[in-house]
Amino acid sequence: MTEHLLKILVVGDGNVGKSSFVHRYVNGQFNKSYKMTVGVEFSVKVLHWSEDEKVRLQLWDVAGQERFISMTRIYYKGAMGCVVMFDVTSSSSFLSCRHWKQDLDNKATLPNGESIPCILLANKCDLAQRVVSANSIDRLSKANGFVTWMETSVKENENVGEAMRRLVQEILSVQSSLESLPAGPRHNVDPRLHSELGDSGRGAGCW
Repeated sequence: MTEHLLKILVVGDGNVGKSSFVHRYVNGQFNKSYKMTVGVEFSVKVLHWSEDEKVRLQLWDVAGQERFISMTRIYYKGAMGCVVMFDVTSSSSFLSCRHWKQDLDNKATLPNGESIPCILLANKCDLAQRVVSANSIDRLSKANGFVTWMETSVKENENVGEAMRRLVQEILSVQSSLESLPAGPRHNVDPRLHSELGDSGRGAGCW
């Protein structure tokens, strides 16, 4: 069986639901309490993608607070894809997505020099007090090179698994196109990451 090892970043402003998203996706539970991420936290999830393919995801939940952003180059190293998340009730978190994407484009690239695949997630769409329209999200997504965008509700488990499946599908598609690189040992994640890690840790709408 072929196993793909994919490092995926989860970024966005603080308090938009990144850690809750990862917890819901990995453990199937919604954590009501808010705990600020300090630096970065990572979790592992294994997907049985097909009869002969397994995908091991390393999800890196990167703190959104300004004082941690100077460290992002270290966190981004070896990433093959990214979730950029905002809160539909917070216009400032939405506007920040463009800056997060630009930061990613500058610091995280594929072996061929292109930007890593990123999906834009509009979280907390179960809340009535939304201030960001679907049209605005669509424009920002297209203008900044996102693979696609989806509305999510971590609380209601809306589009959480679907969003990750879409991103992984895109990453694997890009990976297959990189198989034309010269023959020899290749790793989807920088081998040096293994010294940093262990197997521990933690366009669709829903209105």
